[in-house]
Amino acid sequence: MAEAVLVVDMLRGFLEEGYPLYIRAESRRIIPNIQSLLERAPARGAKVFYICDNHTLDDLEFRMFPPHCIKGTAEAEVIPELVGYPGEIVPKRRYSGFFDTILEAKLKELKLEKVIVCGVLTNICVMHTVADARNRDYLVEVPVDGVASPDEKAHWFALEHMEKVLGAKLTESGV
Repeated sequence: MAEAVLVVDMLRGFLEEGYPLYIRAESRRIIPNIQSLLERAPARGAKVFYICDNHTLDDLEFRMFPPHCIKGTAEAEVIPELVGYPGEIVPKRRYSGFFDTILEAKLKELKLEKVIVCGVLTNICVMHTVADARNRDYLVEVPVDGVASPDEKAHWFALEHMEKVLGAKLTESGV
């Protein structure tokens, strides 16, 4: 079955101290699990897409959150631990990796049937990307050990919602 790995917002602005939306050191525990997914992707014929926040200075999202991951800044870069893995960058301005991006066209072009969604934040960008993938009739897997959020209650709510309401399959990364 043709598949893609969608790596959501594994960016310096979320995973390195000193940035306004740093989500805490505990969230970094998912990095080895995502590395494992990325190491196995080529053997399975999976295409990798890095779905990355990439905002302009006047982005309306900043009415709710502090300015973050501004286009062209270090904050909007994929974390160094994942840079060496092949994959295509898909910049996004909103929570979902599908909203106003090239992702949908890329997936259709590849005739993919399944997406594996990992990254941060479980309850925001991961969940909205999963919802949009399911609304496009993709089979979706979410490795529980490959997603994180600084709000544990919201993290577990999002996982349950993705499984029970959206129909995503919760898995493990296989580390």
